[in-house]
Amino acid sequence: MLIIPAIDLKDGQCVRLKQGLMEQATVFSDSPAEMARHWIAQGARRLHLVDLNGAFAGKPKNESAIKAILKVVGDDIPVQLGGGIRDLDTIERCLDDGLTYVIIGTAAVKNPGFLHDACTAFPGHIIVGLDAKDGKVATDGWSKLTGHDVVDLGKKFEDYGVESIIYTDIGRDGMLSGINIEATVRLAQALTIPVIASGGLSRLEDIRALCEVEGEGVVGTIAGRAVYDGSLDFRAAQQMADELGR
Repeated sequence: MLIIPAIDLKDGQCVRLKQGLMEQATVFSDSPAEMARHWIAQGARRLHLVDLNGAFAGKPKNESAIKAILKVVGDDIPVQLGGGIRDLDTIERCLDDGLTYVIIGTAAVKNPGFLHDACTAFPGHIIVGLDAKDGKVATDGWSKLTGHDVVDLGKKFEDYGVESIIYTDIGRDGMLSGINIEATVRLAQALTIPVIASGGLSRLEDIRALCEVEGEGVVGTIAGRAVYDGSLDFRAAQQMADELGR
């Protein structure tokens, strides 16, 4: 079970949002690269980057911060990026810069042809981010709720060849209210590709609950606000996951 620290980028800073609201941003660091260095020192085995400005603009906006992070990380661990990835040229540039995975969210739902082309052109490098509330997928920075069922879309994207799916329960993101284990497992059981849980991670009990369903295909979780405000000790969380996973 991978515990994956998130570095959310807004105006070149490392921030956390509450329920995806840009005006609800808390700044945790002026140096995202130093934050990356910190998580590696704490034992992180993957990093999750989100270009928040890019997500709203439709194209990457924090490229200098992303490149600074990649310079710190080097070849040590994989780094994944989401936010504003809407075309194949952007994906190619991201991978050339040193990212291991790119995460396609809104564009996957609105333009499945693009996702299909991306999976064909860059096999093994494409992750889909599915954000849902009550089983229905949301797009556009969570501002629009679609009629798409998250499991149905997951199956469709699996057929396209995506590497894995990050499932976020948007009702819980940034709220420290615990992961929606039931909904995450329901998706994982319907797929053969890995699922990464996101939204609501807040305490060691969440890690224990996730480890219990690892066999269903839930391979990791994104750690956000909890590891920044100190309510969850990252090193202890990863250590517990390793021990329970043996």
